[in-house]
Amino acid sequence: MKIFSGKSNLELSKKIAHLVGVPLGAIDLETFSDGELRVAFKENIRGENVFLIQSTNPPAENLMELLLMLDAAKRASAKTVTAVIPYYGYSRQDRKDQPRVPISARMILDLMAAAGVDRMITMDLHSPQIQGFTNVPFDNLYSRIILFNKLQDYKLNIDNGVVLATDVGSAKMSQ
Repeated sequence: MKIFSGKSNLELSKKIAHLVGVPLGAIDLETFSDGELRVAFKENIRGENVFLIQSTNPPAENLMELLLMLDAAKRASAKTVTAVIPYYGYSRQDRKDQPRVPISARMILDLMAAAGVDRMITMDLHSPQIQGFTNVPFDNLYSRIILFNKLQDYKLNIDNGVVLATDVGSAKMSQ
């Protein structure tokens, strides 16, 4: 197994690699003077299970960097390529709510599938229906379980607690 990080979550990637007990893989991520990105794996990944940790939130370079890492890993003959996406940007755009708008959550998944991803792992999708937008295995992890367990550790005496939702779409999760 090899774990690589894009620029969006380097500190998280280091912690994940440490917990798993493998070194963070060497990858060269450059930006040319005209703004183009260049990705190059600095070690052999042929036949390896590769995990790429990168969020897709703005700036757009994060998404482009992930797509280039996926393509480079496939072309380097990785056995499998899993995209670990701590924050899946564009997940709020999961339906056509008015004329002449894209379903961006679906389009981003199509791009990753075209780039060769074998599996995706993300957290707290805006809507679980997004997992059905692709035929690539897609795991959505929920952070609230860890949060609730941590709150129990503190043994807080909260009789009238309140949970706030960031928007209408997350109100159901907040109940």
